[in-house]
Amino acid sequence: MDFSFILDSYYLLILLRGFTVTIVLALLAVLLGSIFAIIPTLLRYSKVKILKWLGTSYVELIRGTPLLVQVLLVYSFFRLPVINFLGIDLASFIPGMIALLINSSAYVSEIMRGGINSVDKGQKEGALSLGMNKYQTAIHVIIPQAVKNSLPSLGNEFISIIKETSIFMYLGVAELMYSAQIVRASTFLIKEVYIVTALMYFILTFTTSKLIKLLEKRLNLTKKVLSL
Repeated sequence: MDFSFILDSYYLLILLRGFTVTIVLALLAVLLGSIFAIIPTLLRYSKVKILKWLGTSYVELIRGTPLLVQVLLVYSFFRLPVINFLGIDLASFIPGMIALLINSSAYVSEIMRGGINSVDKGQKEGALSLGMNKYQTAIHVIIPQAVKNSLPSLGNEFISIIKETSIFMYLGVAELMYSAQIVRASTFLIKEVYIVTALMYFILTFTTSKLIKLLEKRLNLTKKVLSL
């Protein structure tokens, strides 16, 4: 096998650029998705049946359909002019980003629900008995514990999003997989390019996994210190 193309600065820059775009896509999707996930999560805990139904239906519909279908569907609704920003075609990037955000918000909403349900009911009752109102109980007692309990699942969601960004290749967004296709077409090296691409994805997901575990350990250590 010939991996000499990695030493060529031209091909290396193409792959590194795609690598960077993939990181940006995943970060934006998870961060913005986590913010928007608050809406369906609150709806699912609403006492108004129609609002609860809307929140539940949104999450189930998004989780029950393929991301590729969602991306292509959102893309079909947009007719943006070609706008290049830092080498990225925003006409393809924005619709794809919206679809990824919608998808991530549904999964994060389910993660949030699981995290909230994992908090012992005695914690809420204890906070209320100490004179806290429902708002204070949610902010100071339930949400911090829910976030901590949800951290592993949020890490897994980030890893999934990193891998799912390869779908953007179909929109012409120069993420890692799209960049790999450019290198493959130029070098005629199929196996070698895909092996390098797979390793780059692995570096991203493995590093993310280790960082999440490190954060979990720090949170557990902080909890032990505070309990002393």
